[in-house]
Amino acid sequence: MRAPAEPGGDAAGPGPAIAAMRTRMGLVVALFALAALGWLLTAREMRGMDAGPWTSLGSLGWFLGIWVVMMAAMMLPSVAPTVALYSRLTRTSAPLSPWMFAAGYLLTWAVAGVIAYAIGVIVGAIFGDALAWENAGRTVAGVTLVVAAVYELTPLKDVCLGACRSPLGALLGSWRGGLSGALRMGVRNGAWCVGCCWALMASLFALGVMSLTWMALVAGIIALEKLLPWRRVVTYATAALLLVLGLLLLSAPNALPGLTTPSGMTMSVGLPR
Repeated sequence: MRAPAEPGGDAAGPGPAIAAMRTRMGLVVALFALAALGWLLTAREMRGMDAGPWTSLGSLGWFLGIWVVMMAAMMLPSVAPTVALYSRLTRTSAPLSPWMFAAGYLLTWAVAGVIAYAIGVIVGAIFGDALAWENAGRTVAGVTLVVAAVYELTPLKDVCLGACRSPLGALLGSWRGGLSGALRMGVRNGAWCVGCCWALMASLFALGVMSLTWMALVAGIIALEKLLPWRRVVTYATAALLLVLGLLLLSAPNALPGLTTPSGMTMSVGLPR
């Protein structure tokens, strides 16, 4: 279905076009403000909780709450241009549609968080102390980073990143009207983003999911991959960085600045908060 044309064309003069542009700018500013609020809330909630790789995730309810706030902080700045583009393609009579789009985007990441939590539960129940840091935990963390580096160079990563960097075709090709359509399109865009960034998120778990330092690094990489014009350069640089981090984690973890070395920890979700 083709997207509805933006009202206020040349015949209507520049007034409506300027008003629409201001509305989109206000939307982008609001998304960045929400991201800043997310960073503040995350910093408050995660203070003193960084226990390094495979940090305990607490109860599902607490983890899901902090995960959604983290995703808002990390992802809204890089997805803001897509939301603004979607707003440009919608009619001004549906001012809530861009927000429903953003909500659908975050909903996809919430589902990804539940899956990550479930994997942690299952892996912890099966392997237990075998994945303690002093046993296989460090090896698993290092290999996770190496796998993430390799994924950066795969065709699937390239396709997903292409959809994130140039979303117009994806939006027009799957257009749905109304608020429910906006939600579905946000979910679809979020799915492309999860496909693009899941390995980077796995790297965050391997480095310390409750660490603001590593969270900021991963968020910065995601923003650079999506926004900078030098797509190949950024992708190869990301792969090289992840590979170096993985090899250091395997051979000399103490050489990694900002890494908290766990003591007697297993890859588990821990006790409810």
